[in-house]
Amino acid sequence: MDTGAEEYAAAAAAMRAKLQELDEVNAQLAAAGGEKAVERHRKRGKLTARERIDLLVDRDAPFLELCPYAAWGSDFPVGASVVGGIGVVSGVECMIVANDPTIAGGTTNPRTLKKQLRLKDIAMENRLPMISLVESGGANLPTQSEVFIPGGATFRHLAEMSKAGIPTISIVFGNSTAGGAYQPGMSDHVVMIEQQSKVFLGGPPLVKAATGEVSDDESLGGAQMHARTSGLADYLARDEQDALRIGRRIVARLNHRKEGPAPGPVAAPLHSGEELLGIVPEDLRIPFDPREVLARVVDGSDFDEFKPLYGSGMVTGWARIHGYPVGIVANSKGVIFSEEAQKVTQFIQIANRQRTPLLFLHNTTGYMVGRKYEEGGIIKHGSMMVNAVSTSTVPHISLLIGASYGAGHYGMCGRAYNPRFLFAWPSAKSAVMGGAQLADVVTSVAKASAEARGLPFDDEKNELRRAAIEKQIEAESLPLFLSGMVYDDGIIDPRDTRTVLGLSLSAIATGPVESDRTYGIFRM
Repeated sequence: MDTGAEEYAAAAAAMRAKLQELDEVNAQLAAAGGEKAVERHRKRGKLTARERIDLLVDRDAPFLELCPYAAWGSDFPVGASVVGGIGVVSGVECMIVANDPTIAGGTTNPRTLKKQLRLKDIAMENRLPMISLVESGGANLPTQSEVFIPGGATFRHLAEMSKAGIPTISIVFGNSTAGGAYQPGMSDHVVMIEQQSKVFLGGPPLVKAATGEVSDDESLGGAQMHARTSGLADYLARDEQDALRIGRRIVARLNHRKEGPAPGPVAAPLHSGEELLGIVPEDLRIPFDPREVLARVVDGSDFDEFKPLYGSGMVTGWARIHGYPVGIVANSKGVIFSEEAQKVTQFIQIANRQRTPLLFLHNTTGYMVGRKYEEGGIIKHGSMMVNAVSTSTVPHISLLIGASYGAGHYGMCGRAYNPRFLFAWPSAKSAVMGGAQLADVVTSVAKASAEARGLPFDDEKNELRRAAIEKQIEAESLPLFLSGMVYDDGIIDPRDTRTVLGLSLSAIATGPVESDRTYGIFRM
């Protein structure tokens, strides 16, 4: 790759502009509920959600924040009132989820719930101990119809994790009321803070209205009562720092060990990660070589390509990332033909036979269409690839770096195919098809329908409609829109790719890497 070329400079400039847009959203995340809400929170002697996480994780250890842009573009604050991700606590990789009480009291809205369920899924799939930093007013009442029924899954997950031997820990920093009381109630370990934690099914006003009983917060659900009388609290902390210290000691005593493969020797790539900024053109119709990405991500830039001369529109092969072995499937030419689909199917089977996790690098417009390709069996071969992805049991990671359209998104292990992690670069786009193509299809069908019925057709209005549809689809294809819907686990700076993938593979290795494949490799 010529980093001095004009094309490289243009691509890098476009990527930096997209990263600048992300920085503006990151500033909103850092501001939490706003200056006044944070100041009011601090006057109560409390730490912010991010400060609590900083004190919980090991010093200088990384924290891989997940789904940070949840709720972007919705009626709810970006971040969805909760901060979550993977951090190392007392030497153990844990899933940490912290309510942000500076945003609507940390209440749960529909996007909060969607994010929380995704974080719990990640913890369950990767056998990560779950630490909840609890301070929430429960359900966001105006949206209770969207939260109440599916919200029960959050407590079911806690029970399932405990049954599976995955530790669950709740540190209660404030209110945990009504249904939220079951968060500590269903956790294996519970820490409460003197004169600060409040856990009850019904607060004093509700109890008085329902039973006529007059009580106060402390006697009804305070930390002292739960530590001395009800037994709900396992540990009584003096203050927030003490509660976090106790939480770290709980993790240290879990005797929780990684069950997956240990990483091998680590070698830095031969090429600079800084150069990842200029690989993907702003116009995704312009092809680029995914090997240039791999050369700046995998250990020692060492990649053993599988079947390089057959189905060259897909790049498949073996590498290591931070010492962890991984099989890689990457789109090279955008369109997936029958040869590529068959090649990837075989490669996925081999990866399962070898119990090797798979990494998918997306840049596809989908499977090839046309009479010649239909006759050649593109549906059959594309279905084989989708089938292989669907039934593969080794861990998958997906990274959207360019286009990810149509059934190609499915065949490359999109969100619906349950990858352990799915991240996107700011350059990525994902939809049924590109905006221009989709708009052309819709308006062409409308025109043909009118002509078939002998109705007059206004070409000028149709062109305006086509432009409006294209604009809509382009907006809905952008990574921030999809991240706001919690369709990915985060948008990452390309230069952080190696680190994020390494942290993800390390988290995956908390549990065993297994495969139930018992058949030999067959060719199709």
